[in-house]
Parts: sequence; structure tokens; C-alpha cells
Amino acid sequence: MQFSELGLSPKVLEAVEKAGFTTPTPIQAGAIPPALARKDVMGLAQTGSGKTAAFVLPMLSLLETGRARARIPRTLILEPTRELAAQVQEAFERIGQAHRLTVALLIGGVSFDDQAAKIDRGADVVIATPGRLLDHFERGKLLLTGVEMLVIDEADRMLDMGFIPDIERICKLLPFTRQTLFFSATMPPEIQRITNQFLHAPVRVEVSPPSSTAATIEQKLVKAPSDAKAKREALRQLLRSQTSVKNAIVFANRKTTVALLEVSLKRHGFNAAALHGDMDQSARLRTLASFRAGEITFLIASDVAARGLDIPEVSHVFNFDVPIHAEDYVHRVGRTGRAGREGHAFMLATNAEAKYVKAIEQLIRKTIPVDGSAAPIEDVREDGAEAPREDKSRRRRGGKSRSERPQAEAAQPREESPREEKPREAKPPRDEKPREAKPREVKPREEKPREDRPREAKPRHEPQQPRRKESRDRRHSPSGDVPDSDSFHAGNMPAFLVRPVRSASN
Repeated sequence: MQFSELGLSPKVLEAVEKAGFTTPTPIQAGAIPPALARKDVMGLAQTGSGKTAAFVLPMLSLLETGRARARIPRTLILEPTRELAAQVQEAFERIGQAHRLTVALLIGGVSFDDQAAKIDRGADVVIATPGRLLDHFERGKLLLTGVEMLVIDEADRMLDMGFIPDIERICKLLPFTRQTLFFSATMPPEIQRITNQFLHAPVRVEVSPPSSTAATIEQKLVKAPSDAKAKREALRQLLRSQTSVKNAIVFANRKTTVALLEVSLKRHGFNAAALHGDMDQSARLRTLASFRAGEITFLIASDVAARGLDIPEVSHVFNFDVPIHAEDYVHRVGRTGRAGREGHAFMLATNAEAKYVKAIEQLIRKTIPVDGSAAPIEDVREDGAEAPREDKSRRRRGGKSRSERPQAEAAQPREESPREEKPREAKPPRDEKPREAKPREVKPREEKPREDRPREAKPRHEPQQPRRKESRDRRHSPSGDVPDSDSFHAGNMPAFLVRPVRSASN
């Protein structure tokens, strides 16, 4: 089948020919005709099968008539990540040069005012992530009442990232008569519920079983040690053993692991860079551009780069961590072997990750063979069975443990001779003399008497009375009398008590 048989407009066919497309992929051949007929479409296909062109080409044909109005876009495309949204914008710029459409990209990490100004001028196509789209809507910068076509791309990734409530809210803000194109690589039950709720009699296009990998990808399982440092060394050995690497993506489950792997690989001479969600948008786009241009050989990424990124000539994919969700493995592996090319995918697995390996094999309905070139370390398919541990029994003198002793010596019983019990001799009691308590010589403390009052020295063994703060009157008392109590006396008597009391007769 040729593109000319799909019903596309002459202007789109000319753009397709200039872009270098020759024959449509199965998902494109199945989704484009019903999309041009204004029907809802639910497309299920492997990642890397050309789903982006399956909705961009019919959208360009339908937008040739009509014009955009201020703050009211004509079509809306929802993407889970910023990179995917920017990639779809590039597809419109490459294929739709002759259409002169206004495309607005609404993603985080970019100036909000610049995006609002573009919407005010009128946008034919809005490509957005759900969060930023709702931000514009809540501020009154965007109206969704004129949307004619809605495209939900990578719906299963939307589910994983927690965007399903936002998707439901956005769908309720759109006109009921809109056309909806729904694309996903897997079909979890929650996604099935969304399609039943918001799609009307959709045309189901399923070019391959859901959650399957391309046949052109060679997949291998590499047994790795559980220790983190040893596992990084196993990864470096694996990278060195692959001599045909043109460029590769190394996936890890956590952002901290991504940063650690970047430092480790650079320290050992690998041309590597990191890509994860904590990077700002400009740095992420700059890293992707360098990777596409071949300036970076190994891109270390989290799952933010696993879904939908179109980097055509990725030769290898290395999974440093086994993905916790089995569907993520399908998307990771789908970064290589795209558009019928040959690809290689390796997955390092420890004994603790055995259950995740089993879940992946059940999902893809295929047993991943173990790479024979790597040294076997652990059997990752055994349920919780660990490798036999080294005998750490106490070693005796001579450097040999109990297990290293000759078997004959170990088997020979020990002959014990009966001990002769000898009566213990009673020792005469010691002549204990009572210790003579020597009186401690206590020298009286010689203190210089103060000028105001003499003070007798007290012996050391007597407890000292806590010193009290003397009042101003006592300190300067000429008599030097220091009473032992805190009661009133001649030195601290208040003035009103000293005055003579007048008798009643006076």
C-alpha cells in the first residue's frame, strides 16, 4: 500500500514525499483512513511503529480548511512529557511547512507569557502536557469549546504518571461532538475504562499484540551481582564488550542512580551524559540534541525518556535496573530497532529482581535468553534462592578452616582418656591482719583575713556551707557581725521598722 491510497490531500502527499516517506507502516495504514472519515480511532501498536505520523498526516489534511480564532484552538494533542510534545511539534514543522499552520507548544519549563501571547493570536494546533494546559485554562487564557479533534498519545504513560484525572477533566471541557484519536502501546484495565467512557464507536486498529516487542530487537539477560559497586563494574564490562555500539541509552529506575552512573562512566572514559526529570527544559533539550547529533555516545536516562522519543538510530539499549512495571520494559526496549532496523537490548538483573524478570517475560510472552558472553553470577529466575554462601567458620591456627581439614581427620573419633580426679588440698587460711587506719593529715587552710571581717580557716573534711550573697549593708557594716540566719538584724533592718512607734497618748 502507498500513501496515495490512504485518501490524503495532494499537499500532504507532496510533504510526505519531501520528508522521505515511501510506504506507510501498519499503524499508519490502519489509522489514517478512519481518521480522515471523522471517526474515533483507538490505535494499539508497538513503540517505534510510526504512531506520530498516524495522527499528524490526517490532521494536516483536515486543517486545510478553516481558520483559527483567538484563544480557541482547533485541535488539541496531549502528551505525557515535554520531550514528546516538542517532538510532535518538530513533526508538524517538518511535514506541514506548506500549510502555514500556527502551532502552540504548552509545556513546563518555558515562559508562561510567551505561550499565552501565541494563544491570543490564534492557534490551529495546541500540543500540551495536561498540567500546563489546565494552568492556561484556569487563568482564562484558553478556551476549549472550539476543539474539533483530540489526540491522546501514549495513554498508558499518562496512567503511570498519574495524569488520568487531568485527562478526564479535560475531556469533559471539550465539545461532545469532537473526534478523538487514542494511541497506546499497552492496554491496562484503567485505559480500557477511559476509552469506553470518552470514545464513541471507535475503530480499533491493532497491528500487533499489545505489550509486545519488535522482532528485529535482540534481547539478552545479563546476570549481575547484588552489590551496587560490583553491578556498575559489570555494566562497564558489558559496554566494553559491545563493539558495534553507535549510540546507546542506559536506563535506570531512579534519578539518583542516573546521576551516579553518569559520574562513574565519565570517570572510566565513557562519553556519557544524563537525562532525568530534575533537569530544566533547556538542558534536557540540549542533551537530546547532542545525542541525536552523535556528540554523546551513552545517554543515561530515567523513564522520562523511555516513552515515544524518536531517536531513529539507537543501536543498543542497556537496562541497568530491571523496570518495576513490566510495561516500562516494552517502552525502553522500543528505543532501539525502530522502523524495521536491527537493535540490541540488554538487561542486568540481580537475584532480588527475579520477580520483575518473570513479570516481563509473562507480559511479552517470551523468554529472554541469558547472555553467554557474561560470566554467570546468580540465577535470577529462582524465587529468592541465593547463591551458596562461603563458609565463614572460625579458622584455626595454621590458616585452615574446619571445612578444609582432611576428611579422614574429621571422621576419626577423638579418644578421650578418663581424667584422674585428685582431691584438692585445703590451703591454710591466710592470716588476715586488720588494716590500720592511718589518720589523714589535714592541714588547716591559711587564708588571709579580709579587711572588713576576720575569717577562721576550716579543716578540709568539714562540709563547706554554700556562700550567700551579702547585701550591700552587711558588706560595709563596721561591726563585722555576720548572723547565721536570714532574719532581720541591725545590719539589714528596714527603715520603717527602725522608726520609733508613737504611742496613742501622743
